Amino acid sequence: MSSTEKNLPLQGKMALITGGSGGIGSACAQAFIRDGASVTLMSRSLEKLQEVHERLQPELTAGARIELFAGDAMATDDVKAAIELATTDGKLDICVPTVGGGQIRPLLMHDADSFRSELELNIVSAFLVVRYSVKAMHAAGGGSIVCISSDAAKLAFPWLPAYTTAKSGLEGFVRAAAEELSRFGIRVNAVRPGLTRTEATASLFDDPATYAAFAAEKPLGRLGEPEDIAAGVRYLAGPESSWVTGQSFAIEGGNELRKAADMSVMVQQIYGEEAYQSVLAGVAPFDAD
Repeated sequence: MSSTEKNLPLQGKMALITGGSGGIGSACAQAFIRDGASVTLMSRSLEKLQEVHERLQPELTAGARIELFAGDAMATDDVKAAIELATTDGKLDICVPTVGGGQIRPLLMHDADSFRSELELNIVSAFLVVRYSVKAMHAAGGGSIVCISSDAAKLAFPWLPAYTTAKSGLEGFVRAAAEELSRFGIRVNAVRPGLTRTEATASLFDDPATYAAFAAEKPLGRLGEPEDIAAGVRYLAGPESSWVTGQSFAIEGGNELRKAADMSVMVQQIYGEEAYQSVLAGVAPFDAD
């Protein structure tokens, strides 16, 4: 091992990333690997995980490794098993639960099940990682957990009521967990991305009108790339942020200085003009009654 590798800031650290085959998850893995860490990547698709592994393997430093775990981040047993795989000598240093998401769906088009499912996807998926990583992080003398929130936690995005509620709830959970787990030397923080290029958002990036509408509300004039978010996660995961906990950092081109982009056109495209006009009139479209 070279002297350079010996001095890497994450050398010997082990990180677990759920949603590890996604754009943000894999970018975080790359940032950790470059600084000497080993990573365990969890995703439902083993094929996609293997693609990420093939891409990142050449960047591994001496002694570091990449482990893959195909499982559901909403399933307790799968999360426990992924944490066990990520744990070395009973210790775990970093966790990044990236699983989440939401639909463009007006409030009047939601029912209890659809609303609840977004809360669970964004909050419970993070809770499970935090809850079951404590023992191994405590054994390591502490650790860092970095959750993925959204600027929707701060901005009132129209037509995203469940998602904005979920991300606001996630940030409340981050603060509560940071307070409780500080006694174990475990730090809990979040990053708050703006619209970032991922597989799920690729169509928005490819539509010039949509891109322009979102970029117009960002003082820095562009949308995000996974590496933008990974840089913030890397800071919060590493020793440079050892006196930071309970925080959520906006990484969104300055959007919170302005306002949320108007997504009315997308509602019309997804649900049709008639349904959109019904929502504007205060009538729930598609209701049986």
